Amino acid sequence: MDDQTTVSSVAENGGSHHNNRSESEVLDIYPLSCYYFGSKEAIPLKNETLYDRVLRMKANYDAYGMRNCVAAVIVVELFKHPHLLLLQVNNSVFKLPGGRLRPGESAINCLKRKLSSKLSVGEDGRGPEWEIGECLGMWWRPNFETLLYPYLPPNIKRPKECTKLFLVKLPASRRFIVPKNFKLLAVPLSQIHDNHEAYGPIISGVPQLLSKFSFNIVES
Repeated sequence: MDDQTTVSSVAENGGSHHNNRSESEVLDIYPLSCYYFGSKEAIPLKNETLYDRVLRMKANYDAYGMRNCVAAVIVVELFKHPHLLLLQVNNSVFKLPGGRLRPGESAINCLKRKLSSKLSVGEDGRGPEWEIGECLGMWWRPNFETLLYPYLPPNIKRPKECTKLFLVKLPASRRFIVPKNFKLLAVPLSQIHDNHEAYGPIISGVPQLLSKFSFNIVES
């Protein structure tokens, strides 16, 4: 696996905070070495300009209304430091695993379906069940051409997109099977934090969303 493993010189010590926090705010994370990583056939990607994308979004909005998306926040341990699992597309764009809801589909069912299709063999439910935790945050797109914001401006009555970020808790072992045209990378939170230029506003904001948790590293 092609991992990014640059870490801060000072590791976080989550254990020292356990006595001051409730049990519900302790997040168990397992070493990256607990997991198997393989590949499968590439999946087709849309090759479109920004103009074409805006036209597609407008057509979908007219047909189905606001676009609803979900994304997974998955944390593992590497070098005693929490790392976020990210998909890299075409060796350039970073994404959280997830995608768009189908009409009538719930956010939880959509995220399970997307995780199965992008991070395991398929959508048939083989392998351990995905454990979807709490919603950590929501991002809104007020208009088709604008970026997403971590709040809905009060003057916007008909937002065009909403993306919900959910914590996904991993078991002690799992097989990750990723399409060949994607890379699954483990990136340290210290590298992601506030790094808008490299990772965009949503991903670079994930470390702050996780600040409510103490990380408990479960040794293999």
